[in-house]
Amino acid sequence: MASENGQSGGGSWKKNVDDIKKVFEFKEVLGTGAFSEVVMAREKTTGKMVAVKCIPKKALKGKETSIENEIAVLRKIKHENIVALEDIYESPNHLYLIMQLVSGGELFDRIVEKGFYTEMDASRLIKQVLNAVNYLHDMGIVHRDLKPENLLYYNPHDEAKIMISDFGLSKMEGTGDVMATACGTPGYVAPEVLAQKPYSKAVDCWSIGVIAYILLCGYPPFYDENDSKLFEQILKADYEFDAPYWDDISDSAKQFISSLMEKDPEKRFTCDQALAHPWIAGDTALCKNIHESVSRQMRKNFAKSKWRQAFNATAVIRHMRRLQLGSSLGGSFGSSMSVDQPGQNSMPAKSMSVDCASLSRKDGPLQPLSTLPPLPSSPAACSAPVSIGVEPHVEPEAVLEVPRPRPSTVTTIHTGTK
Repeated sequence: MASENGQSGGGSWKKNVDDIKKVFEFKEVLGTGAFSEVVMAREKTTGKMVAVKCIPKKALKGKETSIENEIAVLRKIKHENIVALEDIYESPNHLYLIMQLVSGGELFDRIVEKGFYTEMDASRLIKQVLNAVNYLHDMGIVHRDLKPENLLYYNPHDEAKIMISDFGLSKMEGTGDVMATACGTPGYVAPEVLAQKPYSKAVDCWSIGVIAYILLCGYPPFYDENDSKLFEQILKADYEFDAPYWDDISDSAKQFISSLMEKDPEKRFTCDQALAHPWIAGDTALCKNIHESVSRQMRKNFAKSKWRQAFNATAVIRHMRRLQLGSSLGGSFGSSMSVDQPGQNSMPAKSMSVDCASLSRKDGPLQPLSTLPPLPSSPAACSAPVSIGVEPHVEPEAVLEVPRPRPSTVTTIHTGTK
């Protein structure tokens, strides 16, 4: 049925198959991207549920290097907080990446759904991200596109771990001009990347700082409708801890974020230094409930993608209900029950990841997350995302812009609205 590809030059990790549907039973489409489609599937021999990234070979012409890079990176990674590449199949017309399925949804949506949320919760989340990124850095891998929509919960349970997904822009250090290529999502990208200077692992630490900032106030640190002004702010590391949004946040948290969002990469915290900081390793993270303020801002700044992810969320929920997994996620899913999130966007304008020598100045929206609710009767009611770094399989819709009631000095880029 499937045989190992014994080609020289690194092709031995592919399994040849004449028809992938002899190996997997395809279910719903989870998302589509520029040159791939992600489908929920069941492995016929084991019953295990996976996410299959289907890439037509004809669509790979001119993009072979990009997909080979993603595969090369993913094949090296084995970490509890990183979505795994489990297998690779090749047919005459397609390449299939068999990915771990993650079902818990996206980071911000889970926070919004909570009734209680503290600095300590944020600290625990960031610690998991730091551990995973530190692992990557130890392997010489730089993610280069860390952002909230690439952080997914393993399953819908309250204590589920965080998983990092989407390695399409990741690179190994020491591979020539790679580390001087402008890439990433501008709202989370380090100043040296925007300046198109050679850079290092420190770019990931900056991005973690931006994510930590948002986790504690609900809005991003950089914003301007004018791209050139936005880039200026990032290049200068021009951000503030605005009142009243930061009044109840500890000085330790602010110092931690400032150490990661340090303009000079030589002075910026490494993952090891961040993991040793009292806000992560000690007891300085406060236990005061900040849910009301943070969730209000997150709804205003990051909720629009729910409309665009609704179709995919419904498909996953429907399927899990059919499999009677609503209350027991262990079962046939075993240890690989998880659904990578549909990564890149359907939101207008300011949110798509880029990887090019001259920045296109767009970045990608946040996709929603959720637990396993009853099957929603309308798209607006659901928010469980599923993806593998691909665009959601839905038609764009008009969404109301909600003004953000905060000082004009605050800047962000994620939603394209203030």
